[in-house]
Amino acid sequence: MTVGVISRAHGVRGEVYVEPRTDEIKRRFTAGAQLRTNQGGTLTVQTVKQPSGRLVVSFREITDRTAAEQQRGCVLSAVVPADERPSGQEEYFDRQLTGLTVLRADGTASGTIKEIVHGPAQDLLVIDLNGSEYLVPFVKALVPDVDLDAGSVRLADVPGLLDDGAEEG
Repeated sequence: MTVGVISRAHGVRGEVYVEPRTDEIKRRFTAGAQLRTNQGGTLTVQTVKQPSGRLVVSFREITDRTAAEQQRGCVLSAVVPADERPSGQEEYFDRQLTGLTVLRADGTASGTIKEIVHGPAQDLLVIDLNGSEYLVPFVKALVPDVDLDAGSVRLADVPGLLDDGAEEG
């Protein structure tokens, strides 16, 4: 699970700015936490600060500014056990939603969730419907029901939400 991206070096001691990609910053960025990188390595969190709301992290393996600058753009991922759930009641990991059946308000199956896109305003469900992709904002007003046990999400009755070629009357 992606938890952040190193954006740039901070200072001369190897600290870096991290753009978080998780709502669980305190849970994922704690001293001793090991994060995988998209460069094939592992980084161990030493300290975490949030001056002015920005995340500044020092890693055991990054000891100077030169090493920190080489990590720019590095994607950080946490290893999350399959049975782990997010801390919030109506929060989900991408892996929990990917592959779920999409139901219309009347219960008719209409595709599957292909992936989740994390946008600046809200997350978007990428729904595969008969080979076409549709983006649906993942907000309660449009996706009122997520049933992991049943393997489905139910969409609100909003005309045009999934324009599958049906004529509107």
